[in-house]
Amino acid sequence: MRPLTPEILKSLEKIVGPGHLTDQETDLQCYGYDATVYHGRPEAVIFPGSAEEISAVLRLANEHRFPVVPRGAGSGMSGGSVPVQGGVVLVLNRLKRIKKIDRENFLAVVEPGVVNRDLQQAVEALGLFYPPDPASMNFSTLGGNVAECAGGARAVKYGVTRDYVLGLTAVLPTGEIMKTGVQTVKGVVGYDLTRLLVGSEGTLAVITEIILKLLPKPEARRPALAFFNQLDRAAQAVVEILHGGILPSTLEFLDQPSIQAVEDYLHLGLPREAEALLLIEVDGDREGVERQSRRVVEACERLGASGTRLARTEAEAEDLWQARRAVSPALFRLRPNKINEDIAVPRAQIPEAIRRFQEIARRFDLLIVSFGHAGDGNIHVNVMYDEKQEGQQVRARQAVEEIFKAVLALGGTLSGEHGIGLAKAAYLSWELDPVNLAVMKKIKDLLDPNGILNPGKIFPS
Repeated sequence: MRPLTPEILKSLEKIVGPGHLTDQETDLQCYGYDATVYHGRPEAVIFPGSAEEISAVLRLANEHRFPVVPRGAGSGMSGGSVPVQGGVVLVLNRLKRIKKIDRENFLAVVEPGVVNRDLQQAVEALGLFYPPDPASMNFSTLGGNVAECAGGARAVKYGVTRDYVLGLTAVLPTGEIMKTGVQTVKGVVGYDLTRLLVGSEGTLAVITEIILKLLPKPEARRPALAFFNQLDRAAQAVVEILHGGILPSTLEFLDQPSIQAVEDYLHLGLPREAEALLLIEVDGDREGVERQSRRVVEACERLGASGTRLARTEAEAEDLWQARRAVSPALFRLRPNKINEDIAVPRAQIPEAIRRFQEIARRFDLLIVSFGHAGDGNIHVNVMYDEKQEGQQVRARQAVEEIFKAVLALGGTLSGEHGIGLAKAAYLSWELDPVNLAVMKKIKDLLDPNGILNPGKIFPS
């Protein structure tokens, strides 16, 4: 890749207009990070205002061979928007219009810079519902959600981002503007290029418009907490609830270190001796929610829950959710540093996975805390350490590799929702067979022959 010359910078500024390009050192440093420990230094940061401007930028990048790295809110957890090879960071926050909400056809047309929560509030005001709810939904953008195929707590019932993307407008690495997908419920004309781009982590195209499927807004919701002194009993409760014909909108769990960290942080009266906490929320019509929430509590008690709590009001529901939402900030009271992995295993393997993680923690003399989405087997495994303590950071990295080995041995996957980016590129071949990996590389090379779009991501160097 080639460095940016003053002439290239002038050409870029001409494309995006005055005030929409910066090469000030403070800005370059700020846009070199995402939500991980990774950092790169771009040579310029630009803020395009249209697909046509992005097209012109990418054509210029191909001509002069400099990297272009798309960026939303920079909230990614895999290093996907970090400019590791310099070049230009392409910030999409000017493209932030909700262009259409179609109540009759249950769809929305949005630009990539729209914040997830803003869309949710806009559609719910009209009696509609957009389910994908990543933990970062208050600030992450829909373009980033699509690029990473973001999940969230409601995925157990409603699925993930790809299940709601009907179509896209995207700029290919060579500058062509392409429309994919449909605005109908069904559509099977040609290859599904929409699905190809969803989850491609900004390596195959820059998304400039998204057509999203919406649902009717559920009439009511009701969460319950259940505490178990045995992890296996909690896992059995998950299975019984699902086999009993109840599909909760969320089914979250915390392990014992998580429970203790949250209790020390917020003093909610959580039982420190519990090995597992389940947060189970059902939604739908009011009568159905009332009936199903009682059955959820009964199932947990039947399987030996040491205690249960059922919300009766919206305020009580928010109180119950405090425990789950407080986990991440509470963990930093345990250790100053962490490596957060988002593996997934088959639901029935969650107890065995937790046991293996704790054995790894003992072997490397580290604290490993697990919580996440019991309903779909997506576990957030946090390896806690203190980088100032000699050898802890090295042992933490070694522990992560052992966690990955354990997950794959249990039939799991290395990433449930955060993506590969930089963080897991070195381990891609652990999960994908050589033919699979080779086909992916061929697709990348076909669409991005000069390798200018988000280089260094997904594929190991």
